[in-house]
Amino acid sequence: MILLANSEAWPGFDQTVELLKNNAYGVDAMVAGISAVERNVKVRSVGYGGWPNMLGKMECDAGVMDGTTREVGSVGAVPDTLPVAALAHEVMKRLPHVMLTGEGARRFATEIGFPVDDVLYEDSKRVWWDRLQKELLPDELKAFPDIPLAPLSRTITDPERVRDTTVFLAQDSAMGIHAVTSTSGWAWKYPGRVGDSPIAGAGFYADSRYGAAACTHTGEMTMRCGTARSIVLALRFGHSLRAAVDMAMEDLGQLKTGFLAGVVIHAIDAAGNHEVASFQCPGEIKYWFWEPTMSKPELRIARQYDPQRATQRGS
Repeated sequence: MILLANSEAWPGFDQTVELLKNNAYGVDAMVAGISAVERNVKVRSVGYGGWPNMLGKMECDAGVMDGTTREVGSVGAVPDTLPVAALAHEVMKRLPHVMLTGEGARRFATEIGFPVDDVLYEDSKRVWWDRLQKELLPDELKAFPDIPLAPLSRTITDPERVRDTTVFLAQDSAMGIHAVTSTSGWAWKYPGRVGDSPIAGAGFYADSRYGAAACTHTGEMTMRCGTARSIVLALRFGHSLRAAVDMAMEDLGQLKTGFLAGVVIHAIDAAGNHEVASFQCPGEIKYWFWEPTMSKPELRIARQYDPQRATQRGS
């Protein structure tokens, strides 16, 4: 068994560990843990503690993948819903579809008994409105929200406030390798923006035969490169986990246009190895790790990707 998650997973990581110790199905264990993250207001990138879109409305994304069956459930830009990872899991279990978005996802949530949640934390609302007042002209504030939003997307959207996601990757006692993600997305994003977190192959991917990967930070880049799937595919072709991650980061480095920033990759393989690597993210990146020989989970430091020292292809 193994459990890997980013640093913001702390409210639910121990719960997932205990469930895995008791032979729980990996997706169930991770959804339970990530639900605790979604409820915790101190985590400012996910759920109730997250940040609203440009209009001051919360829209959350999530995805789950069973690596043994390769079934996927995901939801994007969901309003009025806190446990979006659990909702994505229900999409996987109940529907012939892979993804629901927006009001359709909220309708499905209501049909299966999910309450309508108050998801906008008062402090997030305050910070959002303060930012608008600083950025908009008096006439624009008076007319808001009936103003063009696209011209504001590079000024009011603040990707430096938060571009993170909570990602959980696990190999359970049945040797199934699975992935679960949840996020509120970019602060002040354009309404309806969906990042990589609910996109299988970009923000997450799992295949019990080989391994799993999930990404945080700049989803626009990993969607363009199919980052998570590329790592698992490299494992299938016989590359080591480090080589697979470095190849994915090399691919990200080839992007020269569009919005470019940092990405953090979390990955595990079927042999129990793990890698967490930072691509052009400032500062020290940390992550949570646990496997059964450890007395308790550990908060560790991710390696910084250095293209000059990257593992060579084929190693």
